[in-house]
Amino acid sequence: MIRALPRRRFLAISAAVCGLPGAAMATDAAPTTRWSGTALGAAASVRIDGLAPDRAAPVLTAVQAELLRLERIFSLYRPASALSQLNRNGTLRHPPPELLELLALSDRLHRDTGGAFDPTVQPVFALEAAAVMTARAPDPTARAAARQAVGWDGVHFDAAEVRLDRPGAGITLNGVAQGYITDRIAALLTARGLANILVDMGEVRALGRRGDGRGWQAGIATPRGNLVARVTLADRALATSAPAGTVLDPEGRVGHIFDPVSAKPADMDRLVSVSADSAALADGLSTAFCLMTREGVSRALARHPDATLEAFT
Repeated sequence: MIRALPRRRFLAISAAVCGLPGAAMATDAAPTTRWSGTALGAAASVRIDGLAPDRAAPVLTAVQAELLRLERIFSLYRPASALSQLNRNGTLRHPPPELLELLALSDRLHRDTGGAFDPTVQPVFALEAAAVMTARAPDPTARAAARQAVGWDGVHFDAAEVRLDRPGAGITLNGVAQGYITDRIAALLTARGLANILVDMGEVRALGRRGDGRGWQAGIATPRGNLVARVTLADRALATSAPAGTVLDPEGRVGHIFDPVSAKPADMDRLVSVSADSAALADGLSTAFCLMTREGVSRALARHPDATLEAFT
């Protein structure tokens, strides 16, 4: 079975302020509301400083409703989601604007990373994951067909329709959707007049300051829990990707990130962390950088001056 630190928990655990060495909580000067739940089937959390728990119910209800709405667009595991319908039928009429927004971002990331970011790698991932589940190596013919299905040039989208031209094609937005959902939840809370927020939907976005006046601090850790860097976040997002964060085989040799050209898994020792104004952008860049050289990463970052490489191993 696929074995994971539930969806990038190596980032989420280390990003929790109370989880960092030397960052034990002092008594906050303002009330704090905390929520934990799931986003796209994995652990998620929100911390709001300055909002008393007894006044938080309407806010948290809105958060959960928005998460459910976004899951109905981006989930690969909900058969009725917009993304599942697209993958099943090869076309989707009148796509939700959120899906179009992420496809447009994916198109830009594909160009800016020299093709390393490519959501159409889904057929390769699905084939390799199924092989692990059945304990059988994929048939060479099936492997060849999966590789032929990969190619961003086969994706076409506008407000009327999304279309996948290649036979057997499919899309995964898991390399960017967690960050996008993080951004949307942060925007929802800001629209309600809340200013001091830490949102973790698999990627982290910090707004304002903690209730005790200190800045938000995030740790970047390997899947084994080794802290490699600390980052202070002020109205900024942080995303970390590592192939070893989710492994497909019992031995832990094959991770969940695959090269869209070679169809080979990324280096299991790679860990990349990117901060940016947008969690979606940081998410997509950190995913692609797991497949790129340091020189390629530098070229991509030159196209995104608001993004910073925080860790690269």
